[in-house]
Amino acid sequence: MSIGNFPEEDRPTVGRALHQARIDARLTVDEVSTATRVRVPIVHAIEEDDFSRCGGDVYARGHIRTLARAVDLDAEALVAQYDEEHGGRPEPTPAASLFEAERIRPEPRRPNWTAAMVAAIVAVVGFVGFTLFNGGGDESGSQVADKKPSAAPTKEKPTPTRPSDPKPSESAVAGVPVDKVTVRMVADDGNSWVSAEDSAGKLLYEGPLKDGATKTFTDDERIDLVLGNAGAVRLWVNGKEVDRIGDAGNVERVSYTRGDPEQG
Repeated sequence: MSIGNFPEEDRPTVGRALHQARIDARLTVDEVSTATRVRVPIVHAIEEDDFSRCGGDVYARGHIRTLARAVDLDAEALVAQYDEEHGGRPEPTPAASLFEAERIRPEPRRPNWTAAMVAAIVAVVGFVGFTLFNGGGDESGSQVADKKPSAAPTKEKPTPTRPSDPKPSESAVAGVPVDKVTVRMVADDGNSWVSAEDSAGKLLYEGPLKDGATKTFTDDERIDLVLGNAGAVRLWVNGKEVDRIGDAGNVERVSYTRGDPEQG
């Protein structure tokens, strides 16, 4: 079903189009929520053109796509209409500008040990000369002159450490229990938002997954995931890495069982 055939002045809003399509498909809000895993209050709010509960434009677009597919609407046309009504899709910020300050930061100055040694030698020579000039005696002068300044201690340069690879080691992969489903996720290309439920529908986690953060979930039968900004997240299922399930900015839903990723 397409909404592109309506004249501009008669075209329904995004929420109204989703509401009417759901009615035409003889589906209740609960049925749509169960099929899409979008919570009932959010479905109601979107159908009333209230996108404030979505958590931002990225998640609003993802929910619109998911609901549109469930009621047989043109998802991309609805997302384009949403962008048109809400100021358009923002241009992505170049990654280079985020690190500009770090790149041009001057390195800290290192102590000048050569200059310190020269100053120490000059001080000793001056002291010896002063002692001899004031009649300190051959013996005492000789004893002072024989003393050599100790070399200044050299500071060992710390060996830089490389950040640990988020990919699990072979021993960790071998330790994954075969009678459960285990899903490990790492945000390695920006921040994301994730939700995880077990096979009984219990919410294991819902919230942000910041860049570099890791989450691991385990269940006897199944793990259901919702990933906001799916392109920023890497997944290991039962110890094996799987392909990224979506592009940057997209909201994706996926489920994994004990037989995955072969059955993925």
